[in-house]
Amino acid sequence: MTSSHDLFSPAIAEAYERYMVPVFFTVYAEDLAQRVAALQLRRVLEIAAGTGVLTRALAARLGPDANIVATDLSPAMRGRAQSDPHLAGDRRMTWRLADALSLPFDDAEFDLVACQFGVMFFPDKVRGYRETRRVLKPGGAFVFNVWDDIAANDFPRAIEDAIAPLFDGKAPDFMTRIPHGYHNPAQIESHLHAAGFERVTFVPRDEIARVPSARHLALAICQGTPLRREIEARTTLSLDDVTAFAERRLGELLGTGPVEGRMRALVVTAWRPS
Repeated sequence: MTSSHDLFSPAIAEAYERYMVPVFFTVYAEDLAQRVAALQLRRVLEIAAGTGVLTRALAARLGPDANIVATDLSPAMRGRAQSDPHLAGDRRMTWRLADALSLPFDDAEFDLVACQFGVMFFPDKVRGYRETRRVLKPGGAFVFNVWDDIAANDFPRAIEDAIAPLFDGKAPDFMTRIPHGYHNPAQIESHLHAAGFERVTFVPRDEIARVPSARHLALAICQGTPLRREIEARTTLSLDDVTAFAERRLGELLGTGPVEGRMRALVVTAWRPS
């Protein structure tokens, strides 16, 4: 995946796991793992595993005869995931550093490939999907999710609005451009068909994101995502100063106490022809 691993430093990985995962990712990981478990397929590859939120959910739901290979391109993200005590000693688990665009596995090696909020980072979507199809057995399933448009996700949009005054009204748009930039079902289906998949389905999932404070939200998105690198590259202010500014602005917009916001994702299932 070219240099995508450079997006995630150890500091970002730690903030991601601490602040982002409980607010944005856990509920969708539980949903995706339940869908994977329902298919009752034994050998599972997870790509773009991040800090392991979906990995943990899969391990909790798949049976004792399952085999889970969890991969990520980022050493920092994979290292954080692999250190999780909930997964230590699980004989079903194998960890690999792997580029989703050039997977180090044999043809037709897996029954199912799962990916939580990772395909948006593929610089070449069709190539990534072709690699997924290649390592799937005939009749195998590819199950993944993507964020819907940022307009349907309150908190990422609020962060971009909050820090915009520091950038002459043109805030770094990483959240709009990457995590929330690949959500058109027609485009996704076209890419999957071009890669050789069939029977593509989409299920929208609306959830509520809950944060304990404006500070938690500012730390999550300003410091726990690659937006951090774009902030650091575009201002002489320190990251902590920008985060504090975002916290104040979010407090004005949302309040300083616990707050809820809408979030929406699409769950996609595609099948390799038998």
